[in-house]
Amino acid sequence: MTIAWYWHLNHKELSLWKAILISWGIAFFEYCLTVPANRWGSINGFSAFQLKITQEVVTLIVFSFFAVLYLKEPFHWKYLLAFGFLLAAVYIVFKK
Repeated sequence: MTIAWYWHLNHKELSLWKAILISWGIAFFEYCLTVPANRWGSINGFSAFQLKITQEVVTLIVFSFFAVLYLKEPFHWKYLLAFGFLLAAVYIVFKK
């Protein structure tokens, strides 16, 4: 969803309605990957909480690269610290 939600920030020349339609098209393909991944994860014994927390960490990793490389946003050490807390959440959730 990162691309669908944020790509248009570098394309302010597009009218809002065009940005919305393009974003919905991108989101459709992203959902076509996310829904089967969640289904397979559930079939293989992962809980909804485990799937969601994992999805948030993956999203943050993808967003970090997208923001720095595509949007040219600066990366601050505080973001890395916050990411560490999310990784701790993944560890806690998956700990038996």
